[in-house]
Amino acid sequence: MHFQMVRPGIALYGGRAVNGRRNPMLPAVTLETPILQIREAKTGESVGYGATYTLTRDSRLATIGIGYADGFLRSLSATNQHAGGRAYVRGQVVPVIGRVSMDMCSIDITDLQSEIPVPGEMVEVLGPHVSVDDQADPAGTIGYEMLTSLKGRYARTYIDSSAQQAAS
Repeated sequence: MHFQMVRPGIALYGGRAVNGRRNPMLPAVTLETPILQIREAKTGESVGYGATYTLTRDSRLATIGIGYADGFLRSLSATNQHAGGRAYVRGQVVPVIGRVSMDMCSIDITDLQSEIPVPGEMVEVLGPHVSVDDQADPAGTIGYEMLTSLKGRYARTYIDSSAQQAAS
């Protein structure tokens, strides 16, 4: 029986089980959060508490409704020297910029090719386009911590995949 059994662990949740290899399994968790506001900002202005991120170009920023009180780690904050977390908006991955605060953070949507998103529009921070590992890597942690950090403030919807497949 040696090597006949496998403990899949994080792979069941779509996380990276082997360093250097992306997991072929689908993510089991999708986390979306709303855009709270859109702002235009100028070169040289700072973003977030402590002015830890200074804009190097005129930018369009979106404030999204997720922060460390929700389990979106402070280590996903970005400075001009350190990339932070990510989000997926209208078909494109965009960076978190500035400091992750208690209930919100900022994302840079300047490079979106489509129309400008609007407040209330949902942004993916975990799911098919932004994996737990995509968030864990810049935070200096592992996918498990990203998942176990999620707090109780989220509305949870559980989907029975067998019922979903029967419907299609």
